[in-house]
Amino acid sequence: MSEYQYYEFQALDRPLDAKACEALRALSSRARITATSFTNSYEWGDFKGDPVVLMERWFDLHLYLTNWGTHRLMVRFPRQFLNSRSLDIFLRPVDCAALKLSGENLILDIVREELEPEDNDWDDGSGWLAALAPLRADIIDGDLRLFYLLWLTAVQDGAVPDDAMEPLPGIGPLTGTLDAFARFFLIDQELVAAAVERPGDTPTTEALTPDTIQRLVAGLPDREKNGLLARLAQGDAHVASELRVRLRERLESRSSASRPVVTLRTAGELRARAHAIGHAREREKQQRLEMERKRQAAEQERARRARLDTLLKRGEAVWSEIEAEIEHRNASGYDKALRLLLDLKTIAEEQGKTEDFSRRLAAMRERHARKLRFIDRLVALG
Repeated sequence: MSEYQYYEFQALDRPLDAKACEALRALSSRARITATSFTNSYEWGDFKGDPVVLMERWFDLHLYLTNWGTHRLMVRFPRQFLNSRSLDIFLRPVDCAALKLSGENLILDIVREELEPEDNDWDDGSGWLAALAPLRADIIDGDLRLFYLLWLTAVQDGAVPDDAMEPLPGIGPLTGTLDAFARFFLIDQELVAAAVERPGDTPTTEALTPDTIQRLVAGLPDREKNGLLARLAQGDAHVASELRVRLRERLESRSSASRPVVTLRTAGELRARAHAIGHAREREKQQRLEMERKRQAAEQERARRARLDTLLKRGEAVWSEIEAEIEHRNASGYDKALRLLLDLKTIAEEQGKTEDFSRRLAAMRERHARKLRFIDRLVALG
């Protein structure tokens, strides 16, 4: 396969209508098209459509993967949930990501080129978008840790100076979705581990208990509540998310004074910590390999000892078996005879009977002197 390209789009907020499906079918006769998705792969040729245009018109998520190392993820958000200016601290040094305004939406476009997975396993792209899709809801709910991970790509690429401060005090613990994001874009594992060592200041629904929600909703102005209810009746898919954000803001504004002050780390400190984590992981890896080597060596020694004990009990029958194998006059017979001879030599050395072994071996060599392939093997073993 010279080329491979995988395209997948998902519509989360609104299903595709018949007209949209017809337009998509015109772009590809082979694609799998449903009311919420478009999926296709190419081994020859290219996709006729423009992913940016498709995102602007119909879709909320797009994933693209090639076998030459291009990984792309696009996410569309209602613009009211993201403040592009507040994201500048994350994205300013990042070359692989951009935010684009499209009507009432913002489209986050992330592209990394020439990525080479360490394991070199074949990846056809399927399954990745399902793993990454929850990122959109998390960001709408106010979790900005994805943007921290994007900032880490700039740290990884050397685009962030050592004295630059991290944009958040930490991002731990990672969700499975954020971990999938880091793996999809091959963000340095040690840098991610360093960032995760401190807990992230992330929004949590745990604080929004039913009693707390009742109390906070009761305190909202009537005009605000009526506006949310009207949008809900009109089928706005984001009313619940927007309400949670507003309630959380009210809750956090009351508790912000009691929060401990956390010192931000510099990019240089993160790099140093990542280096230490990498060194510790390599040391642990070598220790595991050494333990495994010792285990295998001990297992091989037990097997060798059992084999020698069995030969010792068989006595003269082993010499007869060696003669029989030599008489087969083939490579497998010669090899088996030589293995048995090596074991008998070891037994003779352990019992102090090397002279007797050498005498019998010399006699065997003389008897089979015409079997040159056997003699050559015998000479090669010394």
